[in-house]
Amino acid sequence: MQVPSNSSAQANTPAASDDATVAPWLAVLSVGIGAFALVTSEFLPVGLLPAMAAELAISKGQAGLMITTPGIVAAFAAIFVTVGSGRLDRRIVLLALTALLVASNLLVALAPSYAWILLGRAMLGVGVGGFWAIGSAIGPRLVSPQHASRAMSIIFAGVSLGTVAGVPAGALVGELVGWRVAFGGASAIAVLVFIGQLFLLPKLPPTQAIRLRQLPMIFGIRKARLGLIATAMLFTGQFAAYTYIAPFLTQISHLSAATVSAMLLVYGASGFIGNIAGGWVAGRHERAALLVTGAILGISTLALAALGSHAFTAMLLVAIWGFGFGAMPIAVQTWMFKAAPHLMEGSSALFVAIVQVSLASGALLGGLAVDHLGVASAMVVGGLFALGCALTIGIFGKPQATAAAGATACEA
Repeated sequence: MQVPSNSSAQANTPAASDDATVAPWLAVLSVGIGAFALVTSEFLPVGLLPAMAAELAISKGQAGLMITTPGIVAAFAAIFVTVGSGRLDRRIVLLALTALLVASNLLVALAPSYAWILLGRAMLGVGVGGFWAIGSAIGPRLVSPQHASRAMSIIFAGVSLGTVAGVPAGALVGELVGWRVAFGGASAIAVLVFIGQLFLLPKLPPTQAIRLRQLPMIFGIRKARLGLIATAMLFTGQFAAYTYIAPFLTQISHLSAATVSAMLLVYGASGFIGNIAGGWVAGRHERAALLVTGAILGISTLALAALGSHAFTAMLLVAIWGFGFGAMPIAVQTWMFKAAPHLMEGSSALFVAIVQVSLASGALLGGLAVDHLGVASAMVVGGLFALGCALTIGIFGKPQATAAAGATACEA
């Protein structure tokens, strides 16, 4: 998750005065490819879930724990890796997290049982939580202040690319040669990322230590509290539904495995467009961006539950859903950053923790619904949470004067 860094931190960075050369940008690229590998690895089971459930002889709801487990672990890792690594060189921390990514995917690929797979996914959770709380702030430190936004855009392009290409490519590989090969391939990519970061990243001594006592201060800010509630509702709803998109399209829409892989690609491509559009809107009016995002996600998933048996309609709704998903991260991040600009790093760690808990909770709720009510119920659960977010922002997100400032309004 994006954490803007301060100018003093950038000024103390070796690359800050030398970004006219190619070396700093290669370092930024290595972090961006690391983000791609992380996103691909975290959501790889989404496209492979039916095949994995069949081979492991578990229900699709139980298979959803492969998404839930790293989410729960990442929630704690976002806070404790950030606090615990306060004095360590950020280059060393990032290399350790990338090495963990290699090991976790390799363990899943070679796992003799489902329990070993969950252990591998738990290891991934540490890498995910630590990366988003620490690694995302590295980009601006590698270049000079005027190029910080460009560095961040390169890193977050890796996130979009992971959704657009990584997950559907993993699903296609799994369909052609097996899901274990897909996880093995993800591990191989992570090895290349580790080598690149080892040679390209400069030393990055810490510039600011985050303390646990900073985190409760975030809850004292009304707009930040509302943003965290909206974040929890959106991510819970999103992953209650998205975790089971492949079984839904297979069982309800009667699409072939190859077509499902293609639809995941469409979903990601639409999300890339949604990310651009969401960023444009959020930069001008974050309340509108968050409200509309919740409405799009809610309406598209509820409509999918009702109309998904028609293949063409299902494919259209998946594309619309992907657009809303692409806008979701930038909408909630912009809201949070404007809510607590003076507590940016503490806000980031707490935000990442809430996202990961919600991700895990959503996958778990969706799994329970699927096992007891059928796969279409996951779309209903997801849609209701997303519409709940839109309703919450619509009612409580209006500008209000603060008690201390009288006429000063909290931007919504």
